[in-house]
Amino acid sequence: MYQEERLTAILQYLQQHHRISVQEVVEQFGVSRDTARRDIVKLEEQGEILRTRGGAILPSLSKKSFSHQERMQLDLTGKRRIAQAAARLIKHGDYLLLDASTTVQLTVESLQTKDHVIITNSLATAASVSRKEGVLVKMLGGDVNPQDQCVHGARTVENLENYHVDKLLVGACGLTTGGLVSPDEDHGYVIREMMKRADQVIILADHSKFGKSMLYRVASLDQIDLIVTDRAPGREMAEALDKSEVDVLVAAENGKDA
Repeated sequence: MYQEERLTAILQYLQQHHRISVQEVVEQFGVSRDTARRDIVKLEEQGEILRTRGGAILPSLSKKSFSHQERMQLDLTGKRRIAQAAARLIKHGDYLLLDASTTVQLTVESLQTKDHVIITNSLATAASVSRKEGVLVKMLGGDVNPQDQCVHGARTVENLENYHVDKLLVGACGLTTGGLVSPDEDHGYVIREMMKRADQVIILADHSKFGKSMLYRVASLDQIDLIVTDRAPGREMAEALDKSEVDVLVAAENGKDA
């Protein structure tokens, strides 16, 4: 087996077992300990793993970020299912606060209700929803982030202090047993302030967001009222959500949410 084939196989093993030792590389692939060590060093140089005493683990922090356009294309089927289920939670006349999530954007584009006041920091959502009849859109001020198509910063947080809404819709970057997380502090500050301004906090999160750890913790689980997802979370996450009294709505393929 060539080295590149072994490196791919080692990563596949780590996806299943989370940790691998030098001795396990030796036994799994029939190579010497020196070769096994070289493979682990190579994977670390590529940024794929973290070396530990006697072996390697996968990095626990998710650091990759995607632009608004890229996020719009990721798992679009799952996003639409979540968006449609979330849209059914919105009632006529609800005042809504929305973050810059693409799933949140799809949710409000799916609304069949009217008489809404919508406050958002998302340039894309504001442009899209402003064409809807029976909707008044208020755009928060702040510094423009062209990649995420949103505004953020001190002015955005200051603007939020003057509002009070029925429901907040936030697209999760990551959800751990410790709470809602974000790869970016500026993004986290805005979401944290938004959560203070809503009677009900609704998080939209596809199944890949469960257990995804990131740099900055935005809020604990007990600050969330409801999570809308496309697949039920695993046992550990489900137990943490139940302990924090967070309701979970699973958007089924047949449209009958669980």
